[in-house]
Amino acid sequence: MDNFNIDEHKYSHIHFIGIGGISMSAIAQILINYDYFVSGSDRKSSSITDKLESLGAKIYFEHNKENIKGADLIIYTDAINLDNKELEAAIKSKVDIIDRASFLGQLMKNYKTSIAVSGTHGKTSTTSMLTEILLNTNYNPTILLGGNLNEIRGNVKIGAKNLLLTEACEYRANILKYFPSTSVILNIDEDHLDFFDNIEHIISTFVGLVKNLKEADILVLNIDDEKVKNLKKEAICKVITCSTIDETSDYFAKNINLSNEYPTYDLYYNGKFIGEVKLSVLGEHNIYNSLCAIAAAHENNIDFYTIIENLKKYSGVHRRLEFKGTYNGATVVDDYAHHPTEIKASLKALKTQCKSRLFCIFQPHTFTRTKLLLDSFSQSFDDTDLTIITDIYAAREKDYGDIHSKTLVDAINNYGDQAVYMSDFHEIVIYLKNELQSGDIVVTMGAGDVYKIGDELLNYIYMKNTS
Repeated sequence: MDNFNIDEHKYSHIHFIGIGGISMSAIAQILINYDYFVSGSDRKSSSITDKLESLGAKIYFEHNKENIKGADLIIYTDAINLDNKELEAAIKSKVDIIDRASFLGQLMKNYKTSIAVSGTHGKTSTTSMLTEILLNTNYNPTILLGGNLNEIRGNVKIGAKNLLLTEACEYRANILKYFPSTSVILNIDEDHLDFFDNIEHIISTFVGLVKNLKEADILVLNIDDEKVKNLKKEAICKVITCSTIDETSDYFAKNINLSNEYPTYDLYYNGKFIGEVKLSVLGEHNIYNSLCAIAAAHENNIDFYTIIENLKKYSGVHRRLEFKGTYNGATVVDDYAHHPTEIKASLKALKTQCKSRLFCIFQPHTFTRTKLLLDSFSQSFDDTDLTIITDIYAAREKDYGDIHSKTLVDAINNYGDQAVYMSDFHEIVIYLKNELQSGDIVVTMGAGDVYKIGDELLNYIYMKNTS
């Protein structure tokens, strides 16, 4: 497929293999809005599939070759294996097939302006900050998020075709398939080593993204990250730099204050003071996220007053340092961090708010990541008083028995921090129930289903108070 025109309706029935994924479901909703008949399959029902069904999609909860009957375009997610029954049937029947990332790249061409936020960390937060800004402008943006944001009541907002805002994940080199008019690169770190060979492979993929940008496009770079800074020389487009160190950068954060409840800083643009930026989310890492969001918005003709005032309203996205409630005077937080850099940033932010002890319940995400980044993981929990490690969330991988959560526990303890292994979620809840005191903070952390521990803990309080 060389070009997909959303208004052309060359296709009438589009089938998604793995429709329950957060990005797949967002694309499905856009197509439903443009009067395509959408069907899809996934392993189990969820709030996402419930919503799609309410919008008119036909959802199957098993993968069967019969599911694709009548479809004239098949979109499949990265999580789908080549032996999937529906994918095999589609190949055999010679129906048009495209992967999710390639289709999203084609979708970008349907919008006058498209902003894609990439980087190893901070994509969802930065895209959500931009969402908060764009919602309060003359733009009527279409937005695809990797998390759920209250302001758009989920992970997708369908607007006009003048602007598309989306995250751009580098996994499987998918960023090479996108065609944004504005590309934001936040940082480059070692991750997704089940696909990438090493950090050089990851860097070369981002180089490819930069080289794909045309002369009229815009590239926003966080140049405090040395790997990102080096991308500047690869670009033929307009390059915009953001920094908290280099005062010659286009967008510069000065007089950073992390001692208040939330970070503040003075914003300078091309050496000129613009105003004070006040955030409503924790963490030094969100200074970088906000600075790049400001740059992307301003380079797309949004004035500084509108940007700063609306950025202040952004209070976070679900599963990113999300306040869930209190138990026995202790604060319960949930966070999506699943990479050593993200873990350290989130725990550092929480430590500044902690009046007593900080507990972290960490669920490692994928065997490959845990094994290959073990040393970095072992040094990520300095700010906790106790880290509880639960079983590795396999996600897309098989367990070959060469790494276990107990290995990570031993590595953390050998490094000098305190960690224990607990497999059963309910056992962890019982432990917390007996241990938590007023002033403590407990954070459930990981990209899997570890959030259920906090939900069960808080549900216990609810039942106890109403029984």
